[in-house]
Amino acid sequence: MPEVVVVGAGPAGSITALLLARAGVPVRLLDRDIFPRDKLCGDTLNPGAWALLSALGLTPPIARVARPLHGMVVTGPGRARVEGGYGPGLYGMALRRRVLDALLVEAAAQAGVIVETGVRVEAPVLEGPRVTGVRVTHGGRAHVLPADLVVAADGRHSRLAFGLGLSRFAARPQRWAYGATYTGVAGLGDHGEMHIRTDGYVGIAPLPDGTANVCAVREWRRGGAPLRGDVLAAALTADAALAGRFVHAERRGSVSVLGPLAVDARAAGVPGLLLAGDAAGFVDPMTGDGMRFAIRGAELAAEGALRELGTGQPGWAWLTAARQREFGGKWRINRALRGLVASPAGVRCVAALAAGWSAPLSPLIALAGDVPVARRIAAEQGWRG
Repeated sequence: MPEVVVVGAGPAGSITALLLARAGVPVRLLDRDIFPRDKLCGDTLNPGAWALLSALGLTPPIARVARPLHGMVVTGPGRARVEGGYGPGLYGMALRRRVLDALLVEAAAQAGVIVETGVRVEAPVLEGPRVTGVRVTHGGRAHVLPADLVVAADGRHSRLAFGLGLSRFAARPQRWAYGATYTGVAGLGDHGEMHIRTDGYVGIAPLPDGTANVCAVREWRRGGAPLRGDVLAAALTADAALAGRFVHAERRGSVSVLGPLAVDARAAGVPGLLLAGDAAGFVDPMTGDGMRFAIRGAELAAEGALRELGTGQPGWAWLTAARQREFGGKWRINRALRGLVASPAGVRCVAALAAGWSAPLSPLIALAGDVPVARRIAAEQGWRG
């Protein structure tokens, strides 16, 4: 039976591996880290992502350690504020990525996936135009691991995708994220929060233990001054609407930094290799839909892998087209929102509109939360909440 090697045990890699194992394919899942491990993330699953996990039968253990989120609060400069719920029976979840990732890796192992951690994948192995395995380092020893098919789900700066010229950091925007966990944040509720400002934005997610995931995203413009010092603390203390909520708050641990954020992929693979997760392209996390892209992208990668294994024909072209059909509309919306946030004048204009008339902006909360996706899955699967 053909063997598939999946590189990267984040949500996209674990779910791709799990689905292939459920289809009877021998799968080896590799990751350089030892789980559980921390990772900078918004720590939320929107309703669309939660519905996808529910349809896969993966939600029961996650629900026991997660906090439901019933909507979003979005604010802008001045007093601009839009609050929207996801609707009856629909909600997202907040939980730490270290917990989510460990649960998904465990589910993959239970499905029969061979999980190997502490393995560093260095490069693809090529025979002509086809990928036939990966070069790895494990326990200080280097060797080649052959595979009938490789799935690269090894993150934004994927060694495999970048090494094959499939992905590159986007020329614009050059945004960086600064995130940490805080205790004692005032005013937390059952909604996620996005606070958009003329110089970037701050996301706040209430976590199950009463702490909050706090992340600031700032753009570095070519020729501008580099961002130095504690960018996250500076973003909070300089924000008149947020500073009061952090008077008694304390940061737990250090600030994690990630960037540049945006990654462009020209194709979803090459013969013998398919891309999944952030390796297949990454947009900044303003709309909070990264996990939906990861989970649904994993389903598509697994389907593409089964097509390639079944026919012997490369599946990357099918996967590229399938991802465009699935995500193209949302990508266009995200690009438009990213462009708006990059324009201080645009942010001020929309904030002025929202301050006096928020109704036109409320549907964006449902769209950002992938509520239409959740409703469709609910109708198809009989899923409810």
